[in-house]
Amino acid sequence: MKVSIITATYNSESTIADTIDSLEEQTYQNIEYIIIDGASKDSTLNVIESNSTRVSTLISESDKGIYDALNKGIEAATGDIVGFLHSDDLLAYPEAISDLVETLKKGDSEAVYADLEYVSKEDTTKVVRKWTSGQYEQQKLRSGWMPPHPTFFMKRDLYLKYGLFNLDYKIAADYDSILRYLWVNNVTASYLPKVVTKMRVGGASNRSLANIMEKTKEDIQALKDNQLFWPSALFIKNVSKIPQFFKR
Repeated sequence: MKVSIITATYNSESTIADTIDSLEEQTYQNIEYIIIDGASKDSTLNVIESNSTRVSTLISESDKGIYDALNKGIEAATGDIVGFLHSDDLLAYPEAISDLVETLKKGDSEAVYADLEYVSKEDTTKVVRKWTSGQYEQQKLRSGWMPPHPTFFMKRDLYLKYGLFNLDYKIAADYDSILRYLWVNNVTASYLPKVVTKMRVGGASNRSLANIMEKTKEDIQALKDNQLFWPSALFIKNVSKIPQFFKR
């Protein structure tokens, strides 16, 4: 199986080398690595060119934000499976992609996901929070459950069939897409009980109080748009994050 991995960058010079290094270390060979850059004004492109031997496609042009860039990546992809590696994230170990592919094959499923660690922005060996996903049950989505999107890999033809990221969402397009794929369209998913992605803290959704409020507003809209009862789902979704700070 060919795996297309998409990274969206914009002025990412301080973190992109680590991201690329984690991709370079992957033992899985059939990887198509696509980087979509939003016309960075810093040295991001120079860092990419100096550190990567596995980039298949590099596009640098202005866009409408990260979800627009990821959509461009999906459209450019030629792999059987598509996943995302954000420009300040890391693949946790060299066999991460191999394990994801093997789990998808064994489960005879259409998507696969795993666990995620939030790590310190300055020291990626320091775990701030661990997101343990658990086995997939579609009904969990009623209670606000979702897999960590950076660990979610799905067959490319399903992205084209069920739609790409909805650009009406500025922060929660990933949540909307997960609900659309798993809840509305019954995509089958398998769970790999390993941490495959490390995410630096300080992402767009929790960068400020205003962003948290906007994220909550968009989460509600995503639940409504995908025919899920939002008051209970949103409450449980937020409360369920609390134990993650103690699972390190």
